[in-house]
Amino acid sequence: MGAAAISIRGLDKVYGGAHPVEALRGIDLEIADGEFAALLGPSGCGKSTLLNLLAGFEAPTGGSLAVYDAPVAQPGPERGVVFQEAALFPWLNVWENVVFGPKVQGLAPREYEERARETLRLVGLDRFDRHLPVQLSGGMRQRVGIARVLVMKPRVLLMDEPFGALDAQTRLSMQQLLLDVWQKLKKTVVFVTHDIDEAILLADVIYVMSPRPGRIQSRYRVEMPRPRSLDTLTEAGFNELKRAIMHQIRHDIAADAPA
Repeated sequence: MGAAAISIRGLDKVYGGAHPVEALRGIDLEIADGEFAALLGPSGCGKSTLLNLLAGFEAPTGGSLAVYDAPVAQPGPERGVVFQEAALFPWLNVWENVVFGPKVQGLAPREYEERARETLRLVGLDRFDRHLPVQLSGGMRQRVGIARVLVMKPRVLLMDEPFGALDAQTRLSMQQLLLDVWQKLKKTVVFVTHDIDEAILLADVIYVMSPRPGRIQSRYRVEMPRPRSLDTLTEAGFNELKRAIMHQIRHDIAADAPA
């Protein structure tokens, strides 16, 4: 791991209005260059809010956040976002969806076509480049969504429950794909999930967030060696870490419950 890619200090987020909602309180975390970090916690704890702040889609109420020492004030090309739904252009085929970003940037084809072809090979869709989204399965559409982000060469991948809408078998195959992609590219990743198994399988470090207002309750280093595969899900160390995280989450939920 390298120097800090993401630095967050005292981050607060309050949504105003007649009844203000405190979404995040005092978030402090640091993610190293090339590190895969998972944000784990119950629904409504502010995981997606934190990701949106990192993406520059929203502004914090207090505190600071920086990506590679640059304060985050708006979306930027060094941060690529993968959502739960791929949100592809249905009238464009796979190739056209993947090269849409470089074309909008005004790049000449010679500057992006080979990169786009390699990215499609990386996600296993090189034989489907002329298919329309409607002709693809949910997992394949999400592969296109990931390729569309990777072709822009971001330094950081922000992933908001990207496999949450998939069936269990497809989700496993996408987790293996992401393991393989990360192993080759070593991008800095912030991955939002509520699935403990998924967080342990994929991440180098897991941040467990409390119920709202979201705070970082605990941090777990995943010591299992890489490269990993789905076989990691059956290892003894995996189950020990899972029990520790489950205990922490149950404790947090119980402490947050009304008396």
